[in-house]
Amino acid sequence: MGKQIHIAMLIGALTKGGAERVLVNLADYFAEKGYRVTMVTQYRKENEYPLNEKVKRVISDITPHETTGNRLVNFQRRFSKLRKIWKAERPDVILSFIGKNNMMTILTSRFLGIPVAVSVRAEPGEEYYNSWMRFMARHLFAWADGVVLQTRRCFDFFPEKVRRKAVILQNPVSSTFFRERYEGVREKTIVAVGRVDENKNHEMVICAFAEIAKEFPDYKLIIYGEGECRKKLTELVEEKGLSEQILLPGSIDNVADAIYKARIFVLSSNSEGVPNTLIEAMVMGLTVISTDCPCGGPADLIQNGKNGILTPVGDIVSMREHLRNLLEDTKMADALGMEAAKTAEIYRPENVYGAWEKFLLSLLKNMP
Repeated sequence: MGKQIHIAMLIGALTKGGAERVLVNLADYFAEKGYRVTMVTQYRKENEYPLNEKVKRVISDITPHETTGNRLVNFQRRFSKLRKIWKAERPDVILSFIGKNNMMTILTSRFLGIPVAVSVRAEPGEEYYNSWMRFMARHLFAWADGVVLQTRRCFDFFPEKVRRKAVILQNPVSSTFFRERYEGVREKTIVAVGRVDENKNHEMVICAFAEIAKEFPDYKLIIYGEGECRKKLTELVEEKGLSEQILLPGSIDNVADAIYKARIFVLSSNSEGVPNTLIEAMVMGLTVISTDCPCGGPADLIQNGKNGILTPVGDIVSMREHLRNLLEDTKMADALGMEAAKTAEIYRPENVYGAWEKFLLSLLKNMP
């Protein structure tokens, strides 16, 4: 490769979520290809994705000793510390993920001669959730060298000066999900995977399944993941008397094995970019039902009625009827799953990682 190219990546933490998984997968790919990779996170938390041992980890948050009661002073110290990290590490390119991280990366690397790519991982109006942040994103992103968006609809959020430098790059999918579609007798399970928070709206799926649980007593709804809503959802399940049919086992490491033989995969989010879990389920050929999130990510993946089902956000009745129809008509469910499996060709690791690599290297070529 000649000179070893140094890629720095920035995210809040490596806790288990879709964006974090994408960045950890990218770090692993670049490290194994011989790039020097530095992962900068604001925090180190429990239950994080493991990093490739070749990737250097740097924590950017100020220490308790450095923290004051003045928010402005704390911001200035965080800003100064991150800028010092860029000066010390001297990466050839920086890739930032999510929200305020993107703004901080652009500002702290200003005039250092380091190209910056920022990645918006959800619908921009949701990720930049107030008028000040939306204003800043629309204007600051013009200073970035590259912008990664999730769907075509996301382009509408930004002015032309940002759209000109924006691209859509697919999410890399772990190789564990690339396997022959299971053609045996499927388990009588409906599965969901993801952070258990308000946005994922697992309550919708629980309520929908609860209304048909007696019709399908052999079926179980299993929601894999951790989050602040897990206790509340467990209590909801208990209230409905369905603790034997609706399970919340928490996070697991072998997601692909756990969901491989499931009858239906369901995603019920209020808002998403392009959901990793939905891609993974489709790649394995599962029958999928997803809410039609405003950013258009699920709609980019699912041709409604051909390789999956789209249902309106928050519509319990629609979700219930789609679940009932697919549990009653397993031939139709299998037909949708077989079509979903064709998604694998788009998301093959060599294609996706290659596109990210080409994009980041193009930013280096554009530097004076």
